Amino acid sequence: MTARIVLLNGVGSVGKSSIAKALQTITAEPFLHVQMDAFIAMLPEALQDNAAGFAYEAVGEDGGPPIVAINTGPVGARTLRGMRHAIAAMAEQGNNLIVDDVMCNGEMPEYLGLLSKFDLHLVGVFASLDILEGREIQRADRLPGLARWQYDRVHKGIDYDLEVDTSVLTPLECARRIQQRFQL
Repeated sequence: MTARIVLLNGVGSVGKSSIAKALQTITAEPFLHVQMDAFIAMLPEALQDNAAGFAYEAVGEDGGPPIVAINTGPVGARTLRGMRHAIAAMAEQGNNLIVDDVMCNGEMPEYLGLLSKFDLHLVGVFASLDILEGREIQRADRLPGLARWQYDRVHKGIDYDLEVDTSVLTPLECARRIQQRFQL
């Protein structure tokens, strides 16, 4: 049987992980949750804010809201390419997957190439910028300004099979829409 993959893409703090966890509780078959954050966390601490890994740069104008850009270095890029190939390898072994990613650098063509032989469903996870910034402030593991930088980048040029909005839907409601739409 062909592995099924639900690829959730959205700005950090939009609720992808919460949707994935809810979806795992209602699918007929088991799905593994693959988080981009888990792969980034595999890097040594020294590369967490470093030009070789992932560097965070304040780019906002003075007096305006904070904007923090993420610059991906060669080790960071290699890590994320490895993640995409690991996802394909997991699916090749018959594992159903819910992938939780933040695509800001044109990753979709590589994903489509690697995952085209599987039952792939692309889900855009959206929320209003004010809600994202509020969530970002509440989370200790986020830099204020990341959501603002990612907001116009993460969905650019991607055609989704389904879009959900966590500004108005709970994680379980989003998960139910995904489950019903793709008969999971």
